[in-house]
Amino acid sequence: MTKHPPRHIRLTSHPGRGPRTSPEIHWDAPDAQQRGPIVGTTLNRAQRNVIGTHSGSYSVYRALAVAAGALDPTHRADLTNTAPTDRIGPYPQWSEPGRIVSLDPWGAGVADVFTEQIAAGIDIRPTIAVTQAHIELPEMREAIAAGRLKPDGKLLLANGSAVVTKAAIEPVWWLPGVAQRFGCTETELRRILFEETGGMYPELVTRSDLEVFLPPIGGQTVYILGNPRDLANPEVPLTARVHDECNGSDVFGSDICTCRPYLTHAIEECIRGAQSVEAGGLGGVGLIVYSRKEGRALGEVTKFLVYNARKRQVGGDSADKYFLRTECVAGVQDMRFQELMPDVLHWLGVRKIHRLVSMSNMKFDALVGSGIEIGARVPIPDELVPADAKVEIEAKMAAGYFTDGRVIEGEALAAIKGRELS
Repeated sequence: MTKHPPRHIRLTSHPGRGPRTSPEIHWDAPDAQQRGPIVGTTLNRAQRNVIGTHSGSYSVYRALAVAAGALDPTHRADLTNTAPTDRIGPYPQWSEPGRIVSLDPWGAGVADVFTEQIAAGIDIRPTIAVTQAHIELPEMREAIAAGRLKPDGKLLLANGSAVVTKAAIEPVWWLPGVAQRFGCTETELRRILFEETGGMYPELVTRSDLEVFLPPIGGQTVYILGNPRDLANPEVPLTARVHDECNGSDVFGSDICTCRPYLTHAIEECIRGAQSVEAGGLGGVGLIVYSRKEGRALGEVTKFLVYNARKRQVGGDSADKYFLRTECVAGVQDMRFQELMPDVLHWLGVRKIHRLVSMSNMKFDALVGSGIEIGARVPIPDELVPADAKVEIEAKMAAGYFTDGRVIEGEALAAIKGRELS
């Protein structure tokens, strides 16, 4: 285990002395060279042109590895043979002003588009990786056994596994655009980000010349069933779900919410949609976007506290107090704020979703508001809602979630609507 000798602290709150070698960033430029690379390296501070570092929340683990002597802080990634298995874009949305503000559309191909800068010694790292894989879920085998899905040997194999292209995406925030999305000034956004992270990034308030922020949060994973290039063709039927992380249900099958049932139902719908052949011989394509926003972005600790409060309140768990219990603990019903969510679909070139597997009014409004056309909306079938999740689904439907004719009435509806108006 190699220990590194102590050295002086290098503050990042103000530009360093001497000539700066950091490339300029012109966010909405029409090509990668004009836009400029995202450089969050800690190897050469003079090269940095962003606030924060790569790897999102995992940057802290990198620090621990360096502190423990397990990682040489001067290590530079060897990107040989790491190129994307499928090329994504470029698409017009990449340079349409304000269309993408929370990820780097050029982040998957930095080794190809910034070859000269890398050769000159600038440490440029990917913020997106694209690969191919198989996903296998017991629900898919059950769907095959029930006859709802049929293996085709291409998209869906006989053992129940599905062939996918998947992409991991780290958050890259262009602060002027993020502020505009949330209806505040950039100065206000910077100050609040600085204060609410305990002053973690002083550059937020001292370096207005740095407009890009790599926040220490989780990113997104995209799963594509079918040809990724078809996502940008509005003539090819697209079935899609944007799903926010719920570890307890998605991974461990907790029955207090509908998250895993809705996710697996969406995967089944995406497979079926990708296998379809419409008029003109066009096949379909399926898309799952999985975002790390555990517990409505309130976090798992808060989520479990709310579970306890719901179960222990006078009268027991009920739809009319579903959102109230969350507000009592967290101060807000939901912190996912879907304003940034459509960016990943614009990165993929999506213009139209023919079938959106979601009942969320917030997701629907964000997608439509960003210019993406929505055709049909697919709710979760009643038989897939766990008994302990009935309260959740009734509360959400009463609060404005899409339904296919089911209506929540009486005291639950009045109570929920009353709080929305207050």
